[in-house]
Amino acid sequence: MTSSPDHSPYSSPYNGEGPRIGVVLSHGFTGSPHGLRTWAQAFAAAGFAVRMPLLPGHGTSWQELARTTWQQWHGALDDAYLELDAESDYVFSAGLSMGGALALRIAATRPVAGVVLVNPGLMIDDPRAPLAGILKLVMKSTPAIANDILKEGMDEGAYNRTPVAAAHELNKMFKDTVRILPRVTAPVQVYRSTVDHVVSDSSIVALRRGLTHAPLELVRLENSYHVATLDNDAEQIFAGSVDFIRGVVSAAGPASASAALSGQEASHEQA
Repeated sequence: MTSSPDHSPYSSPYNGEGPRIGVVLSHGFTGSPHGLRTWAQAFAAAGFAVRMPLLPGHGTSWQELARTTWQQWHGALDDAYLELDAESDYVFSAGLSMGGALALRIAATRPVAGVVLVNPGLMIDDPRAPLAGILKLVMKSTPAIANDILKEGMDEGAYNRTPVAAAHELNKMFKDTVRILPRVTAPVQVYRSTVDHVVSDSSIVALRRGLTHAPLELVRLENSYHVATLDNDAEQIFAGSVDFIRGVVSAAGPASASAALSGQEASHEQA
């Protein structure tokens, strides 16, 4: 028996030793922080500062989501990034599905130290996607693909309907994110389920092609579907992403942390 989904945002302060590390997390389309809460808690247990906002239109009703834009989703995550950046030496962006695309947008527009993605979405294979701008005028919603989880008894708490207007926004955001992928220079770690009924390999192909200036590490998940943060390989994701972040910071060295801190102080003085 599962408990009611907790859609509330998640925030945790830095409580580790050494360089101050922050992680900004994004949930997926029609989902909420509920699907990533245990992952966020794993980062907090590692001593990292964590911010995971509830994106506009999510955690309420699909009708409300239909009234939002992708710029609002990005803006909420960007605000969380800026909050972390003000108190951290290193900030990493991370996300699941659409949240992966948003995490990549942060990496393309802000000086993140690294990126961690779980089954990131960048392409919509549905042939109706290019027509969503027209279809939204005559079709308000479609059945959602939710709870793509192999592990029994798990519920990500997503909407049971997908608003067509929001799907149109998602498609626009994906296209624009693919366009700016070459701007990403920080190392990227991707956890990819071998079976995923929501995001196809076309998104991974787009990611490989777009990351022309960033190292990419792909980790295969053999025992999970799309919402892998709630699935059988969740612990692998949690431990592996913490190790990845610590490895990036360790490789950067103390001099880099000092430079980052000096840059933040100079920025604050200018502000």
